[in-house]
Amino acid sequence: MNRALVIGESLIDIIDGNEYVGGSPLNVAVGLGRLGRGVDLLTHVGDDPYGRLIAEYATASGVQLVSGGAGPGRTSTARASVGVDGSADYVFDLTWQLSGTPAVAPPRVVHTGSIASVHEPGCLAVAALIDTYRVSATVTFDPNVRPALIGDPDLARERIGHLVERSDIVKVSEEDLRWISPDHPPEATARGWLACGASIVAVTLGDRGATALCRGGEIRVSAARAQVVDTVGGGDAFMVGLIDALWTMNLLGADRRDELRRIGPEALTGALRRATLLSALTVARAGADLPDRAAVDAAADAV
Repeated sequence: MNRALVIGESLIDIIDGNEYVGGSPLNVAVGLGRLGRGVDLLTHVGDDPYGRLIAEYATASGVQLVSGGAGPGRTSTARASVGVDGSADYVFDLTWQLSGTPAVAPPRVVHTGSIASVHEPGCLAVAALIDTYRVSATVTFDPNVRPALIGDPDLARERIGHLVERSDIVKVSEEDLRWISPDHPPEATARGWLACGASIVAVTLGDRGATALCRGGEIRVSAARAQVVDTVGGGDAFMVGLIDALWTMNLLGADRRDELRRIGPEALTGALRRATLLSALTVARAGADLPDRAAVDAAADAV
């Protein structure tokens, strides 16, 4: 039980005419794989050139695709336009579905989020799988809201809330918190999620860094320096850095849930600094091109 299971969408990002493998959960899987973590990815791709490209890309990054994820039809795409500040707006052509329980060993950590958590029919299977795996695994979740794909905002908010209640670690952007709970300040919503049972709620603040809440208090870190090319994958890289840091601290797995609940501000500060470093390295590259262990260690030594 020393692997991660990532559940969620894979797609092709088409950015200014260039094609990149993407999808928030896939980015998390690839990021962990490039850091040398064992990763299984439960996803859905079409039996087409894009689907084969995704499979080859994931495998080259050390990710094992769970069998049964490929099916007839097209692979999802997201056409992105990048603003002068590096931010991206998306138009999606999406298919998201899952069936059955993957034939994998019980994972140490299971991650999901983004489109997978709210888009039917796949989101229903995602919720059931999280209930299944949280018995043995730490659950991590990033809502990574895509409003353009949400037909019923209230239902989407309900589904996000359901997953928050079952998660040990939640990473969320300040922008997403404003969408999820528009009538409350983002910090109030984050504190509410901590009260629901999460051990850590980490909130990314763009170029203002990040904040995190745990039972030992609230901490804040500055953003790591970066020459921003685009922000695609920056939040996913933050999630990868946070998971990896906590893994190194031996705080993942259901058998470590009590220890994770007791994490203190000093340890959490170290984990957040690692997460912001991975994010900075990623936004300095075109597309969601997450760094490997050697690049992260070199950047950490240079700080």
